Amino acid sequence: MTYKETLDWMFAQLPMYQEKGQKAYNGKLENSQSLAAHLNNPHLNFKSIHVAGTNGKGSSSHMLASILQEAGYKVGLYTSPHMKDFRERIKINGKPISERSVIEFIDKHKLFLEKNKLSFFEMSVGMAFDYFSRNKVSIAIIEVGLGGRLDATNIITPIASLITNIGLDHTDLLGHTLELISREKAGIIKENVPLVISEYQEEIAPVFEKIAKEKNSDLVYADKEDFKEYKTSLFGSYQKKNIRGVLAIINLLKEFTISQENIREGLMKVVENTGLLGRWQILRETPKVICDTAHNREGLTLVLEQVKQQEYKTLHIVLGFVKEKNLDALLPLFPKDAVYYFARPDIPRGMDVEILEEKASKAALKGTIHDSIPNAFKTALNKAAKDDFIYIGGSTFTVAEVL
Repeated sequence: MTYKETLDWMFAQLPMYQEKGQKAYNGKLENSQSLAAHLNNPHLNFKSIHVAGTNGKGSSSHMLASILQEAGYKVGLYTSPHMKDFRERIKINGKPISERSVIEFIDKHKLFLEKNKLSFFEMSVGMAFDYFSRNKVSIAIIEVGLGGRLDATNIITPIASLITNIGLDHTDLLGHTLELISREKAGIIKENVPLVISEYQEEIAPVFEKIAKEKNSDLVYADKEDFKEYKTSLFGSYQKKNIRGVLAIINLLKEFTISQENIREGLMKVVENTGLLGRWQILRETPKVICDTAHNREGLTLVLEQVKQQEYKTLHIVLGFVKEKNLDALLPLFPKDAVYYFARPDIPRGMDVEILEEKASKAALKGTIHDSIPNAFKTALNKAAKDDFIYIGGSTFTVAEVL
């Protein structure tokens, strides 16, 4: 099979959550464990750091990888979802897995994957673990896909675990309260493995403290620690919280030699070292165009606050969501004095643009309907003056289509 044919086959298996949503959620670890055994348990051959959370886990994972790369280590990085190419999910020192490696893995294990009805995400995780093992990485940063307790990545026993900010997202799968969601995220806490919480949240702290105590896991709240101030190349004031979580993890890596210079350089070269996309990413300067993948209340609150701090004559917002988003909770966050361009992300989960426009109108957000995200962006560019500001967001998939 060609690379495209291989991806088409993977996408055609049990549906991937990225496109299908709730019906693609497996919610069990047996398949991941079975595939790992079939692959001779590659995840046991390298050290790892497990990263979960609602907001910030992607940025934090890339920061950790960048710092460790600057320290001279061979670093695996598994993240999801991808923005443009599947291979973004699996990287070593910032270089994506080759098309040939993807083809060969599926070709070699296709019969097993079919027979055991492995999902897209499960086979992707297995591929990553196999690739990291065969290439003898020094350490791998493993980002949870969804939740934690029953996520396909949760067969690893890391040397440290990181849980970032917790917010209301994927409530149809993880629960409708912060406490229930926190219990799912806390599922990555392992026996005798230290745990870092990036941000102390009073409402859910007892959940983490109880489970950490049961697991004999030393717990550190990063925002209560005294750290040296560092800057990062990732834009957005919200990255300060992520940095503190990352620094707390670095402090735990006693068997790795990491200098302050490695930390400084790593944080300033995140995009350069890892290829991270879609986090307060500047697409052009005149007019200023920014995209960001924030897609829940907590994330959007931080990003939109950042938008308010910009200087511009008129604010233009290109907006698209997925179906399961609670617009009644999200749309009031958006400024009422902006010009909106509504469109549907081009995936099965994409929210119908008519529904979005109707809800937006009730929230006093005025704009126009467009037949695609690219056309909405094109219209915004045509209408924006050079001293205007364009923000693109609402969904990872909205951003991906512009990129």
